[in-house]
Amino acid sequence: MIRRIILTMAFLASLSLSAKDVNMGSWQIVPLPQQVKEMSSAPFRITAKTTIYYAAGDEKQKKDAGFLASHIKEVTGIEVKTTNRQEKKQIRLALNTGDTRSEAYSLVVNKNGITISATSHVGIFYGIQSVMKALPITKNVKSVSLPAAEVTDAPRFAYRAFMIDVGRHYFSVPYLKKLIDVFAMHNINYFHWHLTEDQGWRLEIKKYPMLTQIGSKRKETILPTNKNEFDGVPVSGYYTQEEAREIVKYAADRYITVIPEVDMPGHMLAALASYPELGCTGGPYEVATRFGVFEDVLCAGKAQTLQFAKDVMDEIMDIFPSEYIHIGGDECPKNRWKVCENCQKKIAELGIQELPKHSKEEQLQTWFMGEIEKQIRNRGRKMMGWDEILEGTPSKDIIVCGWTSVNASIRSAREGHPTIVAPISNFYFSNPRINKIEGIPSIQRVYDLDPCSDKLTPAEQQNIIGAEGCIWTEWVKDAEKMEWELLPRLAALSEVQWTAKDKRNLENFFPRMLHMQDLYRLYGLNYKADIEDAVKKHLEEKK
Repeated sequence: MIRRIILTMAFLASLSLSAKDVNMGSWQIVPLPQQVKEMSSAPFRITAKTTIYYAAGDEKQKKDAGFLASHIKEVTGIEVKTTNRQEKKQIRLALNTGDTRSEAYSLVVNKNGITISATSHVGIFYGIQSVMKALPITKNVKSVSLPAAEVTDAPRFAYRAFMIDVGRHYFSVPYLKKLIDVFAMHNINYFHWHLTEDQGWRLEIKKYPMLTQIGSKRKETILPTNKNEFDGVPVSGYYTQEEAREIVKYAADRYITVIPEVDMPGHMLAALASYPELGCTGGPYEVATRFGVFEDVLCAGKAQTLQFAKDVMDEIMDIFPSEYIHIGGDECPKNRWKVCENCQKKIAELGIQELPKHSKEEQLQTWFMGEIEKQIRNRGRKMMGWDEILEGTPSKDIIVCGWTSVNASIRSAREGHPTIVAPISNFYFSNPRINKIEGIPSIQRVYDLDPCSDKLTPAEQQNIIGAEGCIWTEWVKDAEKMEWELLPRLAALSEVQWTAKDKRNLENFFPRMLHMQDLYRLYGLNYKADIEDAVKKHLEEKK
C-alpha cells in the first residue's frame, strides 16, 4: 500500500512538473495573418527531441530551417535539430502547388507537428516568421506548445519597404545587418538604402574615387539647438562595393531586396565638393554641415554631368540586382539653372517652352531624369523617384514614392504611376515635430492610415503597389536613437503593409504589439517606452 501511495505521489508530481514545463504560445501575432482558424485538438509540443524537416538538396530550405532552429533556442532555450529525414512528429517545410501567390503560405498545426507549406521559398520563410513570433518567450523549460490551428496567409501589398538614410550619418555594416533582421521580423521585403546626400556620399564609385575620398567626409555638424552653433566633430564613413554586395547578400538570405538610392540632381553637394565641374558655378563647394535644401545642384546643361550620372548608375546597377533603382528627384531648386548659360542653352536646344503648370527648368529636370531612366531601362530595371518628379511630365513607367503628403500619392495614382505611399505625416518616423507625439497617438498615426485612399476609384487603387516607412538621420547618429524612432511603430506599419484592411483593429493590435516589444527586449533592441506604458495603462483600464 505504501509503495502504491509513493508511486501515485510521484506520478502526480510528474504531472505537476510537466504542467510547469509546458508554455503555450499564441497565433495572435504581428502582422496579423489573413486567416487563423484555431482548433480544439491538442497542441503541438516542441521539445529537444523535435526536429525541423527540410527537403534533401534544397539549400534554401536548409538555411531557413536553421533560422527557425536558432530562433527557437533564442526564445525558449530549447535546442532542436534540423534534418532531411521525415519523422512522425516534427516541424516540416514543404514546397507544394497550392496558393500561387509568391509570398503566400499555410500552416497546419496539430499534436503531430507543424507543416509550413507554400509554392515558393519566400512563402515558407514568412510561415517560419509566423511560427517564430507565435512562440512563448521563456527560458529553462523542457517544452513549449503552439495551439492547434490552420493559418492561411498572404500579404496585402507586394511592396513593403523601409528606408534608412546613411548620408547624414554613417551606420556600420554589422549594424545594418541587425536592422535587416528587424525588417525581416516585420515581414518587410524591401530595404530602401538612401546612400548619398549633401552631407555625405557613402558608396564607393570606382570611376569617381573623389566621391568617397572627399565627399564622404564633413568637418562638423550643426547642433539642433542653435542654427549658428556646430559640434566641431568630423563625420565620415563609406561602404566599399564589396561591403555593399555583402549587405545585398545578407538581405537576400532573408528575402529582402536592397533598393539603392543616389539622390539627383538635388542634394548633391557632397558630389560637387568632390567634382566641382559638375555644378553650374564651378564652386568652390563644401560637403554640407547644415541640413535643408541647397541651391547648388548638378548642372543639367552639361554633357559631362549627365555622363557622370550615367556612369554612377552603371556601377550602382552592377552592385545591386534590384529591379528598382531610386534616383531621388526631390527638393531640387532651379535658381542656378535659371541663370546658368549651359542650362539655358540646353533648354533652347531641346525646344522646351514654358507651360502653364510646368516651368522650363522643371521640364529640364524631367528631361534629365528621363535620360537616366533610359539608362536604367536599358539594363532591364525600373526607375523610382520622390513625388517632386510629378512637377514635370515623367514617364508613366516611373514608380513614384509619395512623401510630401497623402495627396501626393493620390495624385500619382490618378496619373497612372505605380505608387508607393510614404507620407511624412504618417510614415516618417524621424520627423522632429511628429516625434513629439507620444503614447497611443504615436502608434495610431501610423496604424490608421490606409494606403488605398477612399478618394481613389477601384481602378486607381490598383496603382498603389505598397507602403514605406522612412528614417532620415539628420538628428540620428547612433543605434539607440535609430531604434527608439523605429520601434514599436514598425510593428504598426508592418500590419498596414501586410494585413487586409478589414482585419485590422487598433484595440486588437495593442496586446500583439506588447508581445513584439518582449521580442525587442530579448534581442536587445531599444524602443519607445512611453508607447508601451500608455498601451498597458489603456488595456488595464479596458478590463
